[in-house]
Amino acid sequence: MSDLQSNCSEGGMEEPASNFDAVIVGAGLAGLYMLYRLRQLGLSVRVYEAGSGVGGTWFWNRYPGARCDIESLDYSYSFSHELEQEWKWSERYATQPEILRYINHVADRFELRRNIQFNTRVTAAGFDEVTNRWAIQTDDGVNVSARFCIMATGCLSAAKVPDFKGLGAFQGKWYHTGRWPHEGVDFTGQRVGVIGTSSSGVQLIPIVAEQAAHLFVFQRTPSFSVPARNAPIEPAYESWMKANYAEYRRKARETRAGVIMDVNERSALDVSPEEREREYKARWAKGGTGFLAAFSDLRICRESNETAAEFVRSQIRATVRDPAVAETLLPRDYPLGTRRLCVDTGYYETFNRDNVTLVDVKKSPIEELTPKGLRTRSAEYELDSIVFATGFDAMTGALLNIDIRGRGNTTLRQKWADGPRTYLGLAIAGFPNLFTITGPGSPSVFSNTIVSIEQHVDWIADCITYLREHRLERIEATVEAEDSWVAHARELVERTLFPLADSWYIGANIPGKPRVFMPYIGGVGAYRKKCDAVAAQGYEGFSLTR
Repeated sequence: MSDLQSNCSEGGMEEPASNFDAVIVGAGLAGLYMLYRLRQLGLSVRVYEAGSGVGGTWFWNRYPGARCDIESLDYSYSFSHELEQEWKWSERYATQPEILRYINHVADRFELRRNIQFNTRVTAAGFDEVTNRWAIQTDDGVNVSARFCIMATGCLSAAKVPDFKGLGAFQGKWYHTGRWPHEGVDFTGQRVGVIGTSSSGVQLIPIVAEQAAHLFVFQRTPSFSVPARNAPIEPAYESWMKANYAEYRRKARETRAGVIMDVNERSALDVSPEEREREYKARWAKGGTGFLAAFSDLRICRESNETAAEFVRSQIRATVRDPAVAETLLPRDYPLGTRRLCVDTGYYETFNRDNVTLVDVKKSPIEELTPKGLRTRSAEYELDSIVFATGFDAMTGALLNIDIRGRGNTTLRQKWADGPRTYLGLAIAGFPNLFTITGPGSPSVFSNTIVSIEQHVDWIADCITYLREHRLERIEATVEAEDSWVAHARELVERTLFPLADSWYIGANIPGKPRVFMPYIGGVGAYRKKCDAVAAQGYEGFSLTR
């Protein structure tokens, strides 16, 4: 058996080859659907996946409490009516194990594994201007060639471990939420430190607090978090959704975020304080990120935003019994929603436990890890385990970890030295026949990701079909179109409150990373129309070569 075959799961992969119509990097939700579409077109395809199984984000992020913040019946593929009808979700917000079971079901149902090579990381990809093909190299030393190179590497897949002094000296065990051991971790009886209180930390902390002898939460910037109100899915609602999926999905694709929610079109300042309070209470009671749709101007008007932010602060004060702890948990340095809004189950209640200590590392920064634990400027903490809930080098990290070289041997890292530049978040000037699924410059993390994934994959598949039908060898975004798209995306975000926050949306969590707002905030529906118009006009903004 060849090395290529031995790397694949039971069921076997197709015979080894060195030339493909397309190579896809990543076997998460994007890579699997891209594979499905390209196989429908009769193309020869190879998928390379660094993990030992499918799932992408949901393969790696196995930390306690991990679950989606998009409702399960929305966070699923729409391309197969049969798949929609046969799969049964158990909860409003699915857990990581359930989502991973779903993704494995998809891979098995459509026999996708035979085109995937697991345990293999793509290290380099270079475009050959003579042959109009991509030369792709993997970490096992194999080189293959493909006409199209499609990056399905995910927006949140390059885990960021802080470069703390003394990390190597720590004698306990440390973990990152984005690379959690598959066998799980038992913190029973331990003194545990969790560093980070964004989305993964907010989900993890209540679970670890139930296990640990004592939990120390090291918080630099407090997050706004709303309750999930998670519950089993009501059978009547599931039946209604499955009977109306087609129309529901159609409408969702036309929305701003790719999900249908009750959007209040009024300004928060156009109603009385009593009416505002009623609206916020109703949204809080319902749970979920629909809280941000309470009024139309929460992300563009600072005064309106502050009414919602203060409501959330009032809920924190009402929940956390110790006023000093509650005060430390109150976000004040940025507008609500300009950093990722968290969705939690029992997060603020956790700080009422006797075995939980909140440490404000903005006031007393972490200076180093020690053999026995961690030292801040003002105190030392003895720890058995440390969890880094410190997030990712978002949107660009996974791409820049690969040595990608386009025309003239220009590297993507050189191209993006001052921040990512793309056309539609799908293509990059100077990099022909290279596509990025939910790349920077697209709605990506500002949307129901599966809606955006399906839209990108369908657009790419249709583009490849167009090229074949017109006997075109390559497609490349023009510099002018790329410049225009970057300027358009920047103009939209400058009308909002987002620039007021140091968030991973602008790379603020990565030292030295250029401060550029990466997602496109124009909305899923409007973005889809723009992409469709580009295609309808013969791929306007692209250079097509016979």
